[in-house]
Amino acid sequence: MGLTILFVSLFFLMLLRVPIAFSLALSSFAYILYSGLPPVVLMHNMVNGMDSFPLLAIPFFIFAGALMNSAGITARIFGFARAIVGWMHGGLGHVNIGASIIFAGMSGAAVADAGGLGAIEIKAMREAGYDDDFSVGVTAASSTIGPIIPPSLPLVIFGVMASVSIGQLFVAGIVPGLLMAASLSAMVWWKSRRRNYPRDVAFRLDTIASRFKAAFLPLMTPVIIVGGIVSGAFTPTEAAIAAAAYALFLGVIVYRTLTPRKLAVISLETIETTAAIMMIVGAASVFAWILTANQVATHFAEFVLSFTDSRAMVLLLIMIVVLIVGLFMETIAAISILVPVLMPVAAQFGIDPVHLGIIVILNLMLGLLTPPVGWCCSSCHGFPGCRLNNASGPRCLSWCRSLPFCFC
Repeated sequence: MGLTILFVSLFFLMLLRVPIAFSLALSSFAYILYSGLPPVVLMHNMVNGMDSFPLLAIPFFIFAGALMNSAGITARIFGFARAIVGWMHGGLGHVNIGASIIFAGMSGAAVADAGGLGAIEIKAMREAGYDDDFSVGVTAASSTIGPIIPPSLPLVIFGVMASVSIGQLFVAGIVPGLLMAASLSAMVWWKSRRRNYPRDVAFRLDTIASRFKAAFLPLMTPVIIVGGIVSGAFTPTEAAIAAAAYALFLGVIVYRTLTPRKLAVISLETIETTAAIMMIVGAASVFAWILTANQVATHFAEFVLSFTDSRAMVLLLIMIVVLIVGLFMETIAAISILVPVLMPVAAQFGIDPVHLGIIVILNLMLGLLTPPVGWCCSSCHGFPGCRLNNASGPRCLSWCRSLPFCFC
């Protein structure tokens, strides 16, 4: 009965569009009251869930990404990517993907990528004659590469919740992220040939050299982060601090585009975003504690064993469950809730936790693109002229618009 109250209240609050952090906290509080536990249990578990040194990486990666956007560094990255791949069919689509790969090594967040580079990319593609559905679709899809290629905020959360090396998770995400980029680039090429989209620029070595020179210092950011972690020079948390310090150095000392006013705004935005994420982590920690206390993971493992004993089928089942959860729930909250349930199952079937982490994050990224919520699409539709459900922009599914979850 207690678990019924927990899940019914959570679903009801989500239907009312209560923010996910408060939905998790209030539903957990309802369970605690029903079970006769002291209310202080809620606060105790929330504080314990947020009391983790690796989580300090979150505000610094957010701060670094915001500095890159405000300092005009993203424009230099976009220009370099344009010189490298702009000569292909649908050149700006490939530029979109290439810029996202580079920016992925700085912010670590899909929505930050869509919001940071998206304004530049969509504006350039619209002016070049690309359809809005194609422009926004590529921008939103390419932004999901960010949380796979290091650094990655979701991988930091997964590493903390699963007690897995964040450095190993970062290294494990490089190849899958590049494969995602290659697949998306092939799709862009095929679609561009069908729609007869133009090549953006001619291939010129002197242009590449000049754009590389302009973007060299920003391009060193992912080198510093990933190289430092892989070499053991610093931990992921220290890498986040190094990234923020380097971005601050570029914006204030080198390019001199960051004013005290901009720094104040960036700092406040970072505090606001970090507070929201940490609230979700804390509330989800209480929810996960309740699931663990009621042996939900054990029951789920028994269900899986009754269904199949194949490791491949178990991985497929996990992917389906994670994808469904990702359709409705914010990434950080989904990770915090799913990890305590999935880790025992993975251990029982001999699935490497690092492998599991990449699978979980990748499927949650697919959820960011998919109705009824579609966080990345929601981020893109705020740009001038882009709406998810009007005649000039990408259309949301009709059944999605009828749901209270839909943000279109």
